[in-house]
Amino acid sequence: MPRDTESIERDIEQARNQLAATLDELSVRTNPKRLLETTKATLVAKVSEPPVTFALIGAGALVAVLVLRKIFR
Repeated sequence: MPRDTESIERDIEQARNQLAATLDELSVRTNPKRLLETTKATLVAKVSEPPVTFALIGAGALVAVLVLRKIFR
């Protein structure tokens, strides 16, 4: 059952269109500005969580105490 050339050409054109759409999507996803924005949004969301916020406050307080201790010794 050999396929006719028109059917093969349609399949090739469809595959070509799918490949072009995939490449377009990859170029959008790997855009450095978009990656930076996504990473920034993820970090801001993570830091905004209460456990992380309290841990950062605690770490900052510890550093401040150590710096003050070093200054006044």
